[in-house]
Amino acid sequence: MHDMTLPMPVPTLVGSLEQYLQSIARVPLLSAEEEIALGRRLRDHNDLQAAQRMILAHLRLVASIARQYHGYGLPYADLIQEGNVGLMKAVRRFDPERGVRLVSFAVHWIKAEIHEFILRNWRLVKIATTKAQRKLFFGLRSLKPGFAALSPRETLEVAQQLGVRPEDVSEMEVRLTGQDISLTPPSEEEDSRWVSPVAWLTDESATPIEALEQKEAEHRSQEGLQLALANLDERSRHIVAARWLQPETGSAATLHELARELGVSAERVRQIEVRALQKLKQALQPAV
Repeated sequence: MHDMTLPMPVPTLVGSLEQYLQSIARVPLLSAEEEIALGRRLRDHNDLQAAQRMILAHLRLVASIARQYHGYGLPYADLIQEGNVGLMKAVRRFDPERGVRLVSFAVHWIKAEIHEFILRNWRLVKIATTKAQRKLFFGLRSLKPGFAALSPRETLEVAQQLGVRPEDVSEMEVRLTGQDISLTPPSEEEDSRWVSPVAWLTDESATPIEALEQKEAEHRSQEGLQLALANLDERSRHIVAARWLQPETGSAATLHELARELGVSAERVRQIEVRALQKLKQALQPAV
C-alpha cells in the first residue's frame, strides 16, 4: 500500500504539456481501500492532503477525457485545466460509503466542466443554448465522419441515432461549419473596394439623446405655432391653415379658391396671408 501521508509535488500545466503528461502518468493509482480511507479523511476531517492524493491519482483520467474533445479548436492544455476543475468538484462531493469508485463518479463532473468550457469559447454565439441543443452539438461532433457536409442519407442516420429531426441536424451542422468574419479589413493594403462588415453595422440614425432632443424641439414648435395661430383673427387663421397647414390632404388651397370662399379678391387674400405669416414669424422667433 502506498504511503498516503507522503507529500507529493503537484504537476502543473505551466510549461511543457508533454512533461505534464509524463508527470501525471507516474502518479500511483489508488486501490479501493485507499480511496475509501482518503474519502473518509476528507469528509470527516477536511483533510486537504487526502483530497490532493485523490486528485493526483485521477489526473490521467482527466487528460484521457480531454483528449476526446481535442477536435473543437481549443487548446488541449485548456481542456485539461477545465477538466481538472471538474475533478476537484467530484472529489469534494465524493461519498466513500456509497460503494462507487471515484473514477466512475468523476467522469460526469469532468465532462460537464469541459462541455461548459467549449460552449463558452466556441466561436459562434449561442451555438447551443438549450439542453437538447447541447446534446445535439456534442453528438454531432462525435458522429460526423469528417469536415465535409453531411449527405441527406448521413443526416438522416445521425438524426436517428440522436433521436432528433433531420432539420435539427442540418441547422446545427450549419452552426458548426460557420466561418468567422472579421469586422474590420485585414490590413490597410487590402483592395479599397473591399467593404468591411463593420461598415454594414454603422447606424446613421440619430442617437437616443439626439432623437429625444429632436422630439422635444418639435413638440415645442407645435405648441408655439398653436399659440401664435390663436393670436390671429379668424379669417387670417383660416387662410394660413388652408394655404400652409394641410398635412392630411397635402394640397394647399389657391388664392382664387379662398377669394371665392371669402368673397374678396385674390389680391386681398394674398395681403392677409403675408401679414399673418409675418405675425407668426415674429411670434415664433423666441422659440427658434
